[in-house]
Amino acid sequence: MLQRIPDADQKAFDEHRNLLFSVAYRIFGTATDAEDAVQDAWLKWSAADRSQVSDPKAYLARIVSNVAMDRLRSVGKQRETYVGPWLPEPILTTTIEGADAAASAESVSMAMLVVLESLSPLERAVFVLNEVFAFSFVEIASALGRSEAAVRQAAHRARGHVQARRPRFATDRAQHRHVTERFFAAAAGGDINTLMELLSPDVTLWTDGGGKVRQALRPVTGAEKVAAWFAGVGRRRYEGVDPSDMRAEVVELNGAEGLVFSGAGRVIATVTIALDADGRIVAIHNVANPDKLRAVTDGRIRRMGTD
Repeated sequence: MLQRIPDADQKAFDEHRNLLFSVAYRIFGTATDAEDAVQDAWLKWSAADRSQVSDPKAYLARIVSNVAMDRLRSVGKQRETYVGPWLPEPILTTTIEGADAAASAESVSMAMLVVLESLSPLERAVFVLNEVFAFSFVEIASALGRSEAAVRQAAHRARGHVQARRPRFATDRAQHRHVTERFFAAAAGGDINTLMELLSPDVTLWTDGGGKVRQALRPVTGAEKVAAWFAGVGRRRYEGVDPSDMRAEVVELNGAEGLVFSGAGRVIATVTIALDADGRIVAIHNVANPDKLRAVTDGRIRRMGTD
């Protein structure tokens, strides 16, 4: 059993708890694993010789980054056998204020997390710490126990990979909300014409049921196929819930407006979209795996800033 640590040390951890979750979530893409990593960081912080720690923020970021990397290596093997497309676990967020608002929102978006998922654990940690949280290469090398040269090389690989696949979406929040609401209205009403108007010709839909609920097992590509898929949503029962008993709410999910679908007293799915430079929907991420809806179900709202 751990001894109760001094109030000052408890306060130092509490001050950086949001930062630790933000780092771990961007590395994992799942809130559950991120929470576990924060708890592990707390245990290590409690057992450490804190009198030798001059910079608690850097020290705690070091702990949680290493915990996250170790866990990611193990869960990565599980994701290789995942049924259907693997998508990040959606979370409820609150609007980030300040000059870094757009960058912070993009870094936690479903589209970006999907890109980060294709990086190695080291590349992902380095990219998150450097690009999102502005840690220097020297600090990251110390945190991850790597040479500065190795960290710079990992950053170069990660940056190139992300830039090649980075979603180019509009960042105007009012436009994003407007398109989200029109998209839902068109899907609910089976309005194919409006759906075709909203969708980019090369739009891709990813649906994540994890083998727990019926979803498309491969990405659905092309405006006609995606429009037909969503037009049918409003006409069929879903996991025992009649369409007339479903309700949808526009909320902030992963830094932008998204849809939370509920029915029969539970959350049954989330839908988020990404827009291209013309304001058309270029990517749709539909999470229906009940194991990934817990963070939304519990209603906890997180501030995913960089401080």
